[in-house]
Amino acid sequence: MAGVLLDPAQAVTLEVHGDTEAAVLVPLYVGSDGRAHGVFTRRRDDLRRHPGEVSFPGGQREDADGGLIDTALREAHEEIGLPADAVTIVGALQPTPTMVTGYAIYPFVGVIEPGHVWDPAAAEVAQVIELGLDDLRAGHGLRPITRRGMTFDTDTYVVGDVTIWGATARILANLLALI
Repeated sequence: MAGVLLDPAQAVTLEVHGDTEAAVLVPLYVGSDGRAHGVFTRRRDDLRRHPGEVSFPGGQREDADGGLIDTALREAHEEIGLPADAVTIVGALQPTPTMVTGYAIYPFVGVIEPGHVWDPAAAEVAQVIELGLDDLRAGHGLRPITRRGMTFDTDTYVVGDVTIWGATARILANLLALI
């Protein structure tokens, strides 16, 4: 997989629209079924930003972070209890802007072992979700989304009651196109 992904050191030099740097971890594992799976979070419904949305674990870069990879690993540990030493970073994806909140998101792909026991941050994460990449690919489509009273058609990935859209859908589309 590393051969098709961006080199992480090179990815952090790419310019992307957004005033605030952020990073996400794209945790992947191969399950006992032999299929690749991704790990996502569903944000709490009472959050001010992106309530109830499904995303990869991640967040804003902090001054104490050594770099954006450290941001992604720190946020994954804080949000879902995934220790940094349980992740092997294998590459990066194209940086992605958020349209409304002004973030420049740098996604890093990390391989983890299956069967991790998640410890979601109660203040931020409502649920940790594991989805097969084949199921996500099959659930892709252009669908209407309503936010702040406005309905618009956008790329989405739907698996059961999980809908992924926005920046996370763009990151996921990049991943699925490469692998």
